[in-house]
Amino acid sequence: MPIFADENNKLFTIETKSSTYQMAVGEYGHLLHVYYGKRIGCEHIGSGFLNADLRYLVTYYDRGFAGNPNDTGMDRTYSLDALPQEYPCFGTGDYRSTALQIRNAEGVSCCDLRYQSVRVREGKYSIPGMPAVYADSEKVDQKEGTGSWGRDSADTAASAQTLEIVLEDSVLGLEVTLLYGVLSDSDVITRAVKIRNCGAQTVYIEKAASCCVDFLYGDFDLIHFHGRHGMERQLERSPLLRAEQVLQSRRGASSHQQNPFFILASRETGETKGECYGFQLLYSGNFKGEALTDQYGQTRALLGISDELFSWELRPQETFDTPEAALCYSVEGLERLSDEYHRLLRRHVCRGVWRDRRRPVLINSWEAAYFDFDADKLERIAAQAAELGVEMLVLDDGWFGKRDSDNTGLGDWYVNEEKLGCPLGEVARRVNQLGMRFGLWIEPEMVSEDSDLYRTHPDWAFTIPGRSPIRGRNQLVLDFSRKEVVDHVLDQITEVVSHANIAYIKMDMNRHLTDIYSLGARAQNQGTTLHRYVLGVYDFLERLGERFPEILIEGCAGGGGRFDAGMLYYTPQIWCSDNTDAIERLRIQYGTSFGYPISAVGSHVSAVPNHQTGRSTDIETRGVVAMAGTFGYELDLNLITDQEKETVRRQIQDYIQYSDLIQEGRYWRLSSPMENEEYTAWEFSSEDGSDALLNLIRTGAHCNSPVQYVRLRGLAPDGWYRLEETESTRHAHRQKNAGNAILANEKKLYPGSALMSAGLPVPWMNGAYQAWQVHIVREK
Repeated sequence: MPIFADENNKLFTIETKSSTYQMAVGEYGHLLHVYYGKRIGCEHIGSGFLNADLRYLVTYYDRGFAGNPNDTGMDRTYSLDALPQEYPCFGTGDYRSTALQIRNAEGVSCCDLRYQSVRVREGKYSIPGMPAVYADSEKVDQKEGTGSWGRDSADTAASAQTLEIVLEDSVLGLEVTLLYGVLSDSDVITRAVKIRNCGAQTVYIEKAASCCVDFLYGDFDLIHFHGRHGMERQLERSPLLRAEQVLQSRRGASSHQQNPFFILASRETGETKGECYGFQLLYSGNFKGEALTDQYGQTRALLGISDELFSWELRPQETFDTPEAALCYSVEGLERLSDEYHRLLRRHVCRGVWRDRRRPVLINSWEAAYFDFDADKLERIAAQAAELGVEMLVLDDGWFGKRDSDNTGLGDWYVNEEKLGCPLGEVARRVNQLGMRFGLWIEPEMVSEDSDLYRTHPDWAFTIPGRSPIRGRNQLVLDFSRKEVVDHVLDQITEVVSHANIAYIKMDMNRHLTDIYSLGARAQNQGTTLHRYVLGVYDFLERLGERFPEILIEGCAGGGGRFDAGMLYYTPQIWCSDNTDAIERLRIQYGTSFGYPISAVGSHVSAVPNHQTGRSTDIETRGVVAMAGTFGYELDLNLITDQEKETVRRQIQDYIQYSDLIQEGRYWRLSSPMENEEYTAWEFSSEDGSDALLNLIRTGAHCNSPVQYVRLRGLAPDGWYRLEETESTRHAHRQKNAGNAILANEKKLYPGSALMSAGLPVPWMNGAYQAWQVHIVREK
């Protein structure tokens, strides 16, 4: 039982495997935050339990310029501007950034929440119309044709508990339920908020964070993941200031520029030691993360929907649900924090038949053909790919409407049979005859002004009356906050997919939102539009998955512009970045790994010189980097050399052989590309340490350079291991007359303790950007 609710003493404690989270009701009914950190331990005594009461940590002093609630009388030591709170509200004398701001019909902003009740129930709560962590004690059936869309049926009482704490503002008649979810196999605590108007008057929600954590002390660093299109999720670490630090997106999507995930870490925290706290939002639209150290050295962290351009009209008896946040604590450094998030997202967020299946090795037509293709050209690309072992051809942009460039045709989701030279079903059949699956690219949220859809329904696009629209990529955004728009596009896509054997869909989004005005909303309710838009996207994906549960859907937004935990609830993998340069991908995939599992990362081998940077790297290097993801190709394999074709064949064999290790194994960051100029290394290891896959890219090239050493992780200290290069790496070194002398005798055994403590010498490689990949197998 991970949740302990002591109603008599109004003390509520949540315990995970390694952490304790405690709240208590204060003297005047406010819900105070007491502790979040290393597990303290609650002890069962007969049918009851002994709950460690940590309220002694909360102190009360008379502070200058600190407001005191009226019901405290002459007691000036009780001020919400200094006390740690579980869900602080605007208008109570707390001048820090707050979690909830409510405006009444007269325009007055004030809310004062007091404790009402508590309930513990078995199972994990869900959120209507939005992604949420689910409990699941069984793996999804991996057999072909036996899957279903949605949560697994094993949402059992034994695997999860929910804590519900009800707070109330008696003047407004507002009921706020704080939801906490705990899974027995996770160190993550989920949080969400349900706000219900039980009064007689309409109120307006101006801000509603999904979570707030008040730390009584802590000298933290803030770690966040900034970026831009083509260079997403770049790690940045800086001391937390005595000022509000805000991480947010105003773009209608979680964005390339910021990610709805951040970490608070103690100053000494590194990969393997130190305290850190993760905050991750399961949401794909505008978000806001805040972190600040207040005047008394206390730290407050908040995460939720952005309050910019947000105002939710809540009529009597209506309810508003916030998105879910997933919190995690680690006392064993950043790698443990990442490991917990990886498990959570793989097992309790991703859904459907593809959650645990190996994803097919695919080739995408984009960099091979762009808009210039017909059925015969696609078949030639597929035939060469099939010969080398590729398992699926994906037809990217340009197959629909009048679409020979990115200026026209979006919104007209009917097959351009004149361009293809045949129906789409015939293209799929010809690809299937080669032993390959067939996939398709779509961009359902967008519309071109030069399209039949826009000419018929210009009101379906986001435009502001009386103003010319702002274009992005010469396209506008459809108003997915309106159900009739979502229905129309979904019906079009369904018609196409129903008449061709489609096994995969890549769903793209190639511009951000501007001109936020919906003709489907009343003028005074435009503040709901951006959130309703995200709900419309989720509705589209949910229904698409229900109609075609066997199809693998990959998310994309100009690459990694909507790479978030919310999307993973609908798409088990996301195109990590439009930048496929192997060296730049080292940094992109490194940052991504802190919050997201490798099984979610769309990563491919692309053509050289790279189409984004102009850099050329060996195909072996591009392959090793792409194997830190779902793996595939973005080039015409007819145009590479015979030697490179042999490498491709071996790469695919290697990926299939090690796919379970890569997709389900533990991931270890062995070096940082932000700090180590000589090499970037990462590792996959099995849960039991029986084998591992070491991956290393040499990024520095110097004359007479010193020997570098890489220390492994995740092995059994008392185990003995054999080292063998993967087939593709062995083949590459044979061609270059290179390799590592330590691997010359592959029968030799090495102690696991030595491989982790002393490490392995990095082999000399002639030139930068060379790859080394080693399989490490326990022999005894």
